[in-house]
Amino acid sequence: MKNFDVIVIGSGIGGLTAAGLLSRYGKRVIVCESHDFAGGAAHSFRRRGFEFDSGPSFYCGLSDAGSLNPVKQVLDILGESLQTVPYDPLGHYHFPEGSFAVYGNSQRYREEVAKITPQGAKELAEFEGRLLPLYEAMKGIPTLALRADWQLIPILLSRYLPSLLKMLPNLPLVQSSVGSVMDATVKDPWVRRLIDVECFLLSGLKASGTIAPEVAFMLGERSHTAIEYPLGGSGAIVDALVRGLKRWGGELRLGCHVEQIIVENGQAVGVRLPDNQLLKAPVVISNATIWDTYGKLLHPEDLPASYRQAALDTPAVESFMHLHLGFSSEGLENLTGHHVVVHDAKKDITVPGNTCMISIPSVWDATLAPLNHHVVHAYTLEPYVGWEKNQGYEEKKKQKAQILYSAIEKVIPDIRERVVLELIGTPLTHAHYLRRYQGTYGPAIAAGKGMFPSTNTPIKGLYRVGDSTMPGIGVPAVAASGILCANSLVKPSQVMELL
Repeated sequence: MKNFDVIVIGSGIGGLTAAGLLSRYGKRVIVCESHDFAGGAAHSFRRRGFEFDSGPSFYCGLSDAGSLNPVKQVLDILGESLQTVPYDPLGHYHFPEGSFAVYGNSQRYREEVAKITPQGAKELAEFEGRLLPLYEAMKGIPTLALRADWQLIPILLSRYLPSLLKMLPNLPLVQSSVGSVMDATVKDPWVRRLIDVECFLLSGLKASGTIAPEVAFMLGERSHTAIEYPLGGSGAIVDALVRGLKRWGGELRLGCHVEQIIVENGQAVGVRLPDNQLLKAPVVISNATIWDTYGKLLHPEDLPASYRQAALDTPAVESFMHLHLGFSSEGLENLTGHHVVVHDAKKDITVPGNTCMISIPSVWDATLAPLNHHVVHAYTLEPYVGWEKNQGYEEKKKQKAQILYSAIEKVIPDIRERVVLELIGTPLTHAHYLRRYQGTYGPAIAAGKGMFPSTNTPIKGLYRVGDSTMPGIGVPAVAASGILCANSLVKPSQVMELL
């Protein structure tokens, strides 16, 4: 047995953020990670000289001093930084009606939309005009000041009263759906689908299910801060958080699988590892999903039965098909990095395979691929149900990957002839490597039909972070969950010292 102040289960962005901050606050922290790599869904991996992002690849404000990005705020506090490459446009959307560039600058973005629908561009301006005041109000309250308990109130009143007053007129928007804002401002069917796509990329849900603050933050950040890619890929963000954790005395243990959270008399007291090894601490933070934390890491009797069942019944967004390729870059000098392809205008954008996301990060960072080559990561929603490792598994993988090849062909028509390395991932791959329930993208909690749970649990000393806690899905959101959790475990005066 070895004693710590805090044990963190999982080294996703949320877990590393909480662990790094708590180490900065002087706590003895250990992070237990089952995988051989830190980072969870944001880890990078290398094959035959190609470096691939496993998940997120789009970032804003990683190096901007005025950024609201929680990742940037935490790295500053930990004394770490990232080298980044800015770029614009942020990507291209390829609809059946045509392709267009998406710029961070909202005026340029609307000009692109106006080429397809002038009236829709005017309605889009009105839509953005409803949401951006909420972003302006949020700007005055740094995420690093927030916590998940009542002690947040005196902090806000004493330090951020002007920003709170700016927030008051926008309070009706805080729990509103983007769909309600869209219904009040946008009639053009093409622009409505465009807004649905942008919401889907953020939350896995269309506008009707996405909360307004999430899109307000996205619109504000991409128009006010640098759109950029971290040199070294998403793994560079993970590496910086790990360096920050260790700089302040925290420990990361890889290949360290937690089998059970130990609960005694309603209090979390530690974790059990394989071979009955024990780690003891009065605080345990789970970066596992809500389903894995409550369904696997705890005994049923550790939680109130009704609470446990309600948590396990949380709806989940589907899993993914992934296609990672290494390919020849000869003759592709003007290639851009981000693309979204919607194949069929008559199908819903959430139909598996209809909306495909494509990232080619080696256009910004040549070290991710051998000379004269690029990497591409393409992915689309795919249900977990129906997948099993049987005789037809490999053939099914190849068949399901064809829709992703078709999407990439919108950008690189001869991609199949260029490929030198092909890796296909299924929902089973996603579930296995990330230890995520059914390989899910996260909870499908629609706006107005529920809220993401807080970091607290009914068990004293047990907390949760990650994309199944407030504020939700996405790298900034999970980093914010880590901040909320860490700050709630120390005195407000300690938080104020860092600020």
